[in-house]
Amino acid sequence: MDTSLPTQTASKPQSLTLGTALLFWFKLGFISFGGPAGQIALMHTELVERRRWISDTRFLHALNYCMLLPGPEAQQLATYIGWLLHRTWGGLLAGALFVLPSLAILIALSWVYLEFGHVTAIAGIFYGIKPAVSALVVHAAHRIGSRSLKNPTMWGIAIASFLAIFALDTPFPAIVLTAALFGWFVSRAWPQVFAAQPAHTGKPAASHGPALIDDDTPAPAHARFSRAGLIKVLVIGSALWAAVMGVLVLWTGANSTLTQMGLFFSKAAVMTFGGAYAVLPYVFQGAVEHHQWLSAGQMIDGLALGESTPGPLIMVVAFVAFLGGWNGQVAGPDALFYGGAVAATLVTFFTFLPSFIFILAGGPLVEATHGKLGFTAPLAAISAAVVGVILNLALFFAYHVLWPTGSSGRFDGVAALIAAASLVLFFRFKLGAMTVLAMAAAVGAGLSAI
Repeated sequence: MDTSLPTQTASKPQSLTLGTALLFWFKLGFISFGGPAGQIALMHTELVERRRWISDTRFLHALNYCMLLPGPEAQQLATYIGWLLHRTWGGLLAGALFVLPSLAILIALSWVYLEFGHVTAIAGIFYGIKPAVSALVVHAAHRIGSRSLKNPTMWGIAIASFLAIFALDTPFPAIVLTAALFGWFVSRAWPQVFAAQPAHTGKPAASHGPALIDDDTPAPAHARFSRAGLIKVLVIGSALWAAVMGVLVLWTGANSTLTQMGLFFSKAAVMTFGGAYAVLPYVFQGAVEHHQWLSAGQMIDGLALGESTPGPLIMVVAFVAFLGGWNGQVAGPDALFYGGAVAATLVTFFTFLPSFIFILAGGPLVEATHGKLGFTAPLAAISAAVVGVILNLALFFAYHVLWPTGSSGRFDGVAALIAAASLVLFFRFKLGAMTVLAMAAAVGAGLSAI
């Protein structure tokens, strides 16, 4: 196969059928490892450089827009490009196929985890993975902080958010709202604090030959903002949410596990500014501490599974829901797998429905406000606050890993060595999450065999 990239003299690609596009989106759902950065890089290589379905400039424009929204930016980018190419159905199918393979894989892995997690070899694997996950969250805080903390004000927001959640146990939504309001007020008084930074581009714009959607290709009619279109999608999206929630209430009751999961993860879905790591503290507070759908140790294991499977990292919510549905016996004691699978599927629906609404209804509107300080400053403040919240999550994970039986129990020196080695691999050798987790899992399995 000729893998050379096209040149400027290449001919423009032929028209693209929905069926051909769906085959690609289906494949992408199974190979989208590496977190959002890896997924975006993969889409850039395939869609811009190799297939030339969209130009580099249009791709980066869509990416910058998606990064302004709450939710998984890689999945939203796939939805956006699918929508741009093939209207509403193209966007819905592209976004769904980006998620469904991960859902199926995580349901299967969650069942294996619950059924065989007590087996010595598997328990050893998770013993090695947990310290590496703690190091992974520290690395995520550093990565987001290096992008968000550009001046002393941003550092102050991050420190304040850390103290608020660490010392005062402030709920995550309150931290997000306070940061957003602070950003809006400060931007009006001292706009230079939130002066626009260079757009997230990933790499310089380059010409890979004429694209199907090129720089000068006019926006299709369905991609232009209209008030009627906005209202239509908002009404349909809201009605769909209300219909599913109504069925849950009638079927299981307002206080049932499934209904509470639907409400909780609907709120979580609109608070994911800054990526999946930003919402993990909120999920932890609600799922582990408040609802007790799973334990802190199981949450760490779920994050490891989420990192090692394709699809958005926020799909860790499927693991959380599966365990909550299983432990809560939502389908009865004789149908534990069915209850877990139903819970995981419903939570995935409630988690990603807002992302589809944001793209199909709010895309042109958000694009029109892109670059306006009154809109971007609150998001920048939220990103800074998220750094402090993620650091608190890392410390919480580390505490449960290093003192597994509590502060009065034995300090786990072996786990500390694995965590320290993982930090070195992340920061010094720049290894990816999957590589480090695989190495830690191998160490844990080896220790269990000794």
